[in-house]
Order: sequence, then structure tokens, then C-alpha cells
Amino acid sequence: MSTLDPVISSGAELIASTLKTQGVEVIFGIVGIPVVEVAEACVSAGIRFIGFRNEQSAAYAASVYGFLSGRPGVCLSVGGPGVVHALAGLLNSKINCWPLVLLSGSCDTDQVDKGAFQELDQVEACRQYCKYAARPSSVEQIPFVIEKALRTAFYGRPGATYVDLPADFIQYPIRNKQVLESIQVPKVANPPKSMADQSNINQAVELLKNAKNPLIVIGKGAAYARAEKEIGQLVEKTKAPFLPTPMGKGVLSDTHPLCVSAARSKALKEADVVLLIGARLNWILHFGDSPRWSPNVKFIQIDIAPEELGNNKYTLPLLGDIQLVVSQLSHAIGNLPHLNSTYVSGLLDKVKVNAEKIKQSGSKGSDDAILNYQTAFSVIKNTLPEKDIVYVSEGANTMDIGRSFFDVSEPRHRLDAGTGATMGVGMGYAIGAQSYYGSSKRVVSIVGDSAFGFSAMELETAIRSKLPLLIIVINNNGIYHGLTDDEYQASQNDGTLPTTALSPETRYEMISQACGGKGWFVKNRVELAAAVKEALDAKDQTCVINVLIAPGGRSKLDFAWMQKESKARL
Repeated sequence: MSTLDPVISSGAELIASTLKTQGVEVIFGIVGIPVVEVAEACVSAGIRFIGFRNEQSAAYAASVYGFLSGRPGVCLSVGGPGVVHALAGLLNSKINCWPLVLLSGSCDTDQVDKGAFQELDQVEACRQYCKYAARPSSVEQIPFVIEKALRTAFYGRPGATYVDLPADFIQYPIRNKQVLESIQVPKVANPPKSMADQSNINQAVELLKNAKNPLIVIGKGAAYARAEKEIGQLVEKTKAPFLPTPMGKGVLSDTHPLCVSAARSKALKEADVVLLIGARLNWILHFGDSPRWSPNVKFIQIDIAPEELGNNKYTLPLLGDIQLVVSQLSHAIGNLPHLNSTYVSGLLDKVKVNAEKIKQSGSKGSDDAILNYQTAFSVIKNTLPEKDIVYVSEGANTMDIGRSFFDVSEPRHRLDAGTGATMGVGMGYAIGAQSYYGSSKRVVSIVGDSAFGFSAMELETAIRSKLPLLIIVINNNGIYHGLTDDEYQASQNDGTLPTTALSPETRYEMISQACGGKGWFVKNRVELAAAVKEALDAKDQTCVINVLIAPGGRSKLDFAWMQKESKARL
């Protein structure tokens, strides 16, 4: 049983003591009336508080901290508009299945429905994005509600929860120490783990053993579950090729001989039995539909959430903890006697061909030529160290093209826009990740200029917090595609400026410099390589490299995931 600090004298200190007792180490947020006292009490209790410039980014930071740590990230906001801003983080956590607890101040209990300062029915506003949303009925109930919010956030399928903190509860003076002594709230233990039904394991083994073209798909749920050891053992035992989803990269190294990321389309189309490990058949995996997948493909799905099993396609369900379920499979399966060696060799040959194409695309042009995505990414990849880099990737072209350039060899070392395809997460994710990893890793955020604009002022947050982030802005003057300076001026003059256009050559690095960080503006390979090296040497400073690339003009938007095949009319 946990014991609260016996010298608590206010509701704010009770909140802080509860969070400290529950193992919370860092809180992301923005203070204001009435939560200043809460944040100050948390700092006094030994909890780090990172103050942001917008609740949206603070909530994104808390959500990714929950993904990386496996324990709920905590965000603190004021009421009303502060809660509304933070809803983006709640939605992001819900969609990605990451544990997050939002704590927000609200009006005094005797002012409800009177038009109080920043009044909003915050519990109801948050409820649709949360697994649990509540307001304590009394000051004494605060520790119990916070404990339940933390527990609910990461038990079962992880997600967001919300706790409403009335101003009068925060400021309530606690004089009766016997009340404190009567509050005994257990510290939240790690979630219980369950194994899959053995009959379903047997069916899965039978399917895999009879498969000619098996494929293992590793999702970010596997990364969250810390199942890298178990999945590695399964792959080594079966010799089946595997395909990571974007944030499943690194659970097994991208350089593993059976990784077929570079032959993704071929792998999807040819697989006859697919083992989904912490991955969902949503838009990222084309809903399991043909022609992206074979019309006869069979899916086996490992997931902790029963409501996810069988979504969009019939799957053989393996409900349970990924570590345990994968171990069950490994112990039962042996080798795959019908594995088609031609299928595997064909995939690996395609990997080599596509990898060479990627390499060649990054080596075109002279050292002083204007950069494009491929040449810029090639320089960045060749200059960064191979290990201890945590990649944040955000922006349509920047993220999609960059995914094939940067190999990830460690789990939970690649963060991107995720299932919600959420733009604006970059700075929040970078701050959250650097706060979690500390000095052991360097967070490198490679973002498009449009995506960076959502949260650029959080540079001041990073600099004030002394976080050694390296932010690389891939600047093409636009959303998807931008215009050259001449094209921009002509379009402005005749009123045909595309809605995707941004101002040419915006000096984003100067925001960093203005806030006390470092910045570089680069236009070619030599300048980019030099800037990356200098930024890596600045290990105690936030750095921004503004990389000007060819803008693309009025090119047609074309992303692989957007391509649709015509369907027969019913």
C-alpha cells in the first residue's frame, strides 16, 4: 500500500503526492489558473515539469512518453480552451493505443452552470476520446480517481484517460491529518498478462506449417509490448520473412536478412498466411483487401484487444499479451516444412534491387546542386551515427520518402505521424522522446516545413528545458509541393497561388537562434553534411537545420497509400 506525504497541506499537494507515489517522473503541460499550484507542488515533490507553449504539443509529448515508457504519460492543463487544445493529444492516444492521463483544472464546484471562468463540461468533452473520464466527488477521492485513471490508461488496450480537478479542490486546505492517514491507495502495478487460447494456438501453428508463402507483420503494438526478444526467436526458428509497419521498425533490425521492408508491395501480394503481431488491418495495411493482398490470404492476429480481432477481415484470433503469445507460438511451431524458398529468395532479391535504387537516387547530382528529398536524406543518413539515434519523422513526402532511407536497428527508435496521420506531432514527440531517453540517445526530428509550422514555437520549450534536439526541416516551400520564388511571385500577382504554397525560403532556423539555440540554413550536400556534423557536436543545445530542397512546383499529388483500385459494382 502506498503512503502519502504526511505534511500535505492542500489539495494541490495531495495531487502531487499521489502522482509521486504512483511513480510519475515527468509531467508535460501549461500552467495557469487554477493549476499553477499543482505544477509547483509536483516540482516540490521531485517531479519534473516541462512547460510547453501549446497544450496540443504537451499532450502529444505525454502520449509518446507513454508509448516509450510503457507507463502512462501525464499532461497538465488549465480548463476550458486548455482542455480543448489537449483533446488532440487524447485523440492521438486513442487512435495509436498509447497510455496518457490528462489532468485539467476546472471551475469551483459551487460555480458550475453559472458561467464561471473558462467553464466547460470537461468530463463530457473528453469522454468520447477516453477510456475513463471523471471528476472526484471530494478532495479525499482525488488519490483514488487518479489511481484509476493511471491504471485504466495502460491496462488492457492502452489509451487516454481524464481527471477533472476543480479549483476549490486544488486550493482546499488540509488540516485534519487523520484524513490523510485514512487514504491508502495501492501503487498501480504493471498490467496482468494473459496467454492465448491453446486451441487457437494449435490452429495458428497448423496454418503456418502449411503455408508456402508466410509473412510476419510487426506493428507498433509489438514495439510497445517490448516483444523484440520473443519475435526474434520466432523469426529465427521459422525463417519466415517479416515486414515492420512504420513504427514497428527496429523491433527487429531493418538490416536483418529476413526483413522485406524494401519489397513491401511484393510481400503483401504474394503472402498466403500472414501473422499480424500488434498490427491492425486498417488503412496502413490496406484493410487486408485485394489487390494489395492476395484474395486468398489468411490472417492470424495477435492483439490484446478482443474488439480489434477480426476487424475488416476474418482473422484467426490470438488474444493475449504479445510477449506470451509469441512465446507460445515459438514453443509449439518448430520449422515451416512447406516454406517456399523461391518465394523468400524472390523477396530478398527484390529488396536488393529496390535498396540499390534508393541508394542511386540519393547519389544523383553534383555536390553544389539543389537538393531533393533523396539527396538530402542520403547525406543525413551517411552523416548520422548508426546507433543511439531516435528518429522522429513528420510530413507527407518527408515521412513517406524518408521511411525507406533510414534504417532502424533498435525498438522504439522511430516515431511518426502514426495511425491518425497526425500532423503537428513532431516537436511534442521530440521533446517527449528526449525527456524519456535522456543523454543516452540523440533525438533527430526530420520534418517537412508545413509539419514543422504546427509547433515551431516549442523550440523555446526545448531550449529552456535544455534538451539537445536536432531538428532538420526539409523545406520545399509548401504543403506536399511548393513553388520557386519566381513561380510564387507570379502566382501571387495573378491570384493563382496554390492552397498548398508556403512562403519561399522561410528562415526557420532563425526561430531557434532567436530562442537561444543554434541554426543553419543549407542548400547543398556540402553545407548539409557540415551542418549535421556541427549539430552533433553541440550535444547540449537544441539545433535546427533548415534544408532547402527543390520545391516540386504544381506536381500531381501521388502517394502509394492513396492509390485505389476500381471495384466491381454490386
